[in-house]
Amino acid sequence: MAHYEHVFLARQDLSQAQVDALAASATEIIEANNGKVTKTETWGLKNLAYKIDRNRKAHFVLLNIDGPGSVVAELERQTRINEDVIRYMTIRMEEPEEGPSVMMRKNDRDRKKRSDREERS
Repeated sequence: MAHYEHVFLARQDLSQAQVDALAASATEIIEANNGKVTKTETWGLKNLAYKIDRNRKAHFVLLNIDGPGSVVAELERQTRINEDVIRYMTIRMEEPEEGPSVMMRKNDRDRKKRSDREERS
């Protein structure tokens, strides 16, 4: 089975619970088509480099997927229909990424720097 990384951006006015529901519905689509979600990460609400459909911020979500290409085709078709998703991208990976993604490692590093600064003050 092929490994894929699927990242989508959800509108800024959604609550975290609604974003989690979007990720859960994507997981259901994948599992209904003989795929498997190996990792789900919510990166939170982040600023965008430019406006997308009048949105300056978006909720970022990452899904690591194992499955055939038909899973990705159906997932992207459903994502295109959903009005809460403003952008998405699916990339085929040679090997699945182990551990936290680069964005999560960056968040941990930033938190550590902030706590170190607060301790020095």
